[in-house]
Amino acid sequence: MYDTLDLSVENGVATVCFNQPQRGNPIDGPLCNDICNLGIELSERPDVRAVLFTAEGEKAFSYGGDISAFLKDLDALPRLIKRWTADLHSGIARLQRMNAPIVAAVQGICAGGMAGFVAGADYVVAEPGTKFVAAYSGIGYCNDAGSSIMFTRRMGIARTRRYLLLNETIGAEEALAIGLVDKIVPAGELQVEARKMAERLAAGPTLAYGEIRRLLTSVEDQPLEAQLELEAQGLARMAGTADAREGLKAFAEKRKPNFKGR
Repeated sequence: MYDTLDLSVENGVATVCFNQPQRGNPIDGPLCNDICNLGIELSERPDVRAVLFTAEGEKAFSYGGDISAFLKDLDALPRLIKRWTADLHSGIARLQRMNAPIVAAVQGICAGGMAGFVAGADYVVAEPGTKFVAAYSGIGYCNDAGSSIMFTRRMGIARTRRYLLLNETIGAEEALAIGLVDKIVPAGELQVEARKMAERLAAGPTLAYGEIRRLLTSVEDQPLEAQLELEAQGLARMAGTADAREGLKAFAEKRKPNFKGR
């Protein structure tokens, strides 16, 4: 089904690997289409309880937008961008609203829209040499891929403004300090650590995770009373789930809960 990524699902973890390292895993038409289809598939698969994004290639997770594709027909580029972002943004929206949390394992250069895509993960693990490159204003463009939202949620609007306007590159240590990355691990441990977190999330209360993820998407644009009601409605929905009942019983019985994602 996919041209630019590989998908496998095991023990509740959907592993998505961008598979074009020779090209730097660029954001182009095929990748945007794949992300759109991926968002549809993963959001509808009951066996997916966590998602792990990885990428082949030591030098780069992704160099961002495919400049060579942009240069092919500059006059047609505005229409091309609208076509690509229609797919890309649809996929991102579905991934952000699904129940399964997202983990990203990042190495090398992560630039432009893919840096924004990674920032949308619930947990980001990076190697020490990882660099997040803003890229957009360096070629006279503004940002896409939800990066205005994802960067702001992770590192605040003031730091995001500086990062994007000045076309900055943020190293792993600074990314950790400002919240763009959640953990730095040695290169040889990146995949192991990221998978460990994905498996931990996959064993958790999947429906509750979904409610939490969606509540956090609305927290900045809802009035207090509206957000409180969204919390109350979500909590009531969770009270009727098998996982919530298991959680209460396990607490009372002083044992570890066995969540099934139902």
